[in-house]
Parts: sequence; structure tokens; C-alpha cells
Amino acid sequence: MKCSRLLSLLLLLLMGGACRAGGPDTTGTFTNPLLPGGPDPWVIQQDGVYYYLHTTGHNITIRKTRAMSELDKAPAIVLWTPPAKGPDARDIWAPELHRLDGKWYLYYTAGSSDSIHPQHTFVLENTAADPTTGTWESKGQLKDPAADYFAIDGTILAYKDRHYFIWSGHNGKDVVQRLYIAQLKNPWTLATARVEIAAPTYSWEKNGINEGPEILKNAKNDIFLIFSASGCWSEDYALGIMQLKKNGDPLKAADWHKSPLPVLTAKPENGAYAPGHNGFFKSADGQEDWIIYHANSKAGQGCGGLRNPRMQPFTWKADGSPDFGEPVKIGEQIRKPGGE
Repeated sequence: MKCSRLLSLLLLLLMGGACRAGGPDTTGTFTNPLLPGGPDPWVIQQDGVYYYLHTTGHNITIRKTRAMSELDKAPAIVLWTPPAKGPDARDIWAPELHRLDGKWYLYYTAGSSDSIHPQHTFVLENTAADPTTGTWESKGQLKDPAADYFAIDGTILAYKDRHYFIWSGHNGKDVVQRLYIAQLKNPWTLATARVEIAAPTYSWEKNGINEGPEILKNAKNDIFLIFSASGCWSEDYALGIMQLKKNGDPLKAADWHKSPLPVLTAKPENGAYAPGHNGFFKSADGQEDWIIYHANSKAGQGCGGLRNPRMQPFTWKADGSPDFGEPVKIGEQIRKPGGE
């Protein structure tokens, strides 16, 4: 019997070797894109679960999973559908989910049903422990009453026991999209007037746009702000980076430094056109840093639903800043995040 078992084991090993010889073992890998479409991807982790959202244009939909590499297997759950009429009835963009003060908050961009007023930022609140359950209550528009202009792509900065809101908007004089920040009184109300911290200045920030701000912190708690530059309809869309000086004041524009060079750009030969509007998350084992972003697979696909979500690991440079590398080629096998 022992000989028979040994022979069976040897046969299994040989069969496994033959399978590997015939092609790569992809059981521990995945490929981009994660979904056929999904602009403005956002991911947040809570208690070992990932919650993923992206722009649908007509509602707020979420996917819940424990493995980001298997995002396509997670069912899409509609959390909120806009009213037929009102200030947030159409063009629902860039939803972000944040856990603040023991509750869930959804920040999203929307336009008015009268088709006259431009996009603004709105907030929903949910007291349930799981954001896919419970009831979402509207907290209304989040705005600076003295500067109620076009405002999109809102995100949260938690810093020194305070929360700040960062977004892309207009100054009321032109249509250049700048980045603004204000301190929050509560998750749906600003405590201070807005402060402009960035405007398009470099050649790669063409078309007068800075948008999609996202916060990234390293192990030393240095604060980086990764943003999208140029128009999403152009092939120049790319990611830029800013850093808050050590112990700086987020409400002081001079305490933010913008790098003169982008940190993630298009790679046409890899099927990555106009990469942008990113988010960040840790691997399930907490040991790896990952970036998620959208890109078009072909030239000329613009700002529509063909923009698809992709993710890849990134490292850190000696100075503490992130090194995103270049967009990984479509279909290339990527090792799954640790813990999956």
C-alpha cells in the first residue's frame, strides 16, 4: 500500500509539472482591466472587506468583496438613486465612501434637473455598520456659501484630529479647474472658507484642469495629494502629485508643494490611454500598497463608460514619495495582492 501511495504521489507531481510546462500557473494572478468599464474608481477597506464604487452617471452602485483581484465576481448593489427633480437629479459622478465619526458618508457630484446649474458636491449618511445595508439619508449640498460654484470630485483628508474636504472647482471668474480645501465642521458642513491650493501651471496640465484629488500617506504619515491633470477627454490625462510640508497647515497654500513632473502617464503600447482618477488600498495582509485608477484601452475613447478600472502594486522612493511606475499592460499576469 505504501508503494502504491508513493507512486500516486509521484504521478501527481509529474502531472503538475507537465501542466506548468504547458503554460503559466495563473491561480495566483489576475489581469487588468478589473471590469469592462468603471470611471473614477474608489476603494475603501473596513474590517477585512473592500467596498468599491465608480461613476455610473445615473446612480451610486457598490461592490463588496474580500479580494480585489476578484472584483468582477462581486455583485453590484445600488445604494442610492437620484430623485427625478432637484439639485442632484442627474450626472452622478465620482462617488466616494468614507467612515467618519462612526458613520458612513457618501460624497458624490451631481447636476440639477433644470439643466442650468453646474455640478456640485452632495453628501449621504448611513448609520449602519455595513454600508450595503441600512438607510442613506441626504445631508444636502456641501458648499462654501461665499463661493457656490462648480465643485466636483470631493475627498477627505484626516489630519491631526481634524477633517478637511478637498475638491476640484471654479473660482467664479473662469472655467479653469483648481483644487480647493476647507476644514469640516461636520461631515456635511464646512467650518472655514475654501482655500485654493493648486491650479494648472505645467505643460502636462493642459486644458486647464486639476481634478480627482486623492490623499495618500506613507509609513511616516507624510501627506501626499495625487490628482488628475488635463481633460479626461484628451490623451494627455495623467496623475500629478503634491506634498504637504512636515507639520504644515493644510489651509495654507504655501505649505503644499506640487511636483513639476507627472507620476503616472499614458502607455499606449500597454493599452493604457489617459490614466487618471485614482484611489489607494492595502493588500489583505496589510503588507502591500496598491493603486487603482481608470484608463481607456484605445485612443480617442474620451470621458465615457469605456474607461475601465485597473490596479497594480506600487513602491516607495528613498525620499518617502510613491513610485507608481507605468501602467501594466492589459492582459499581463499580475500577482494577486498578499492575503488573497
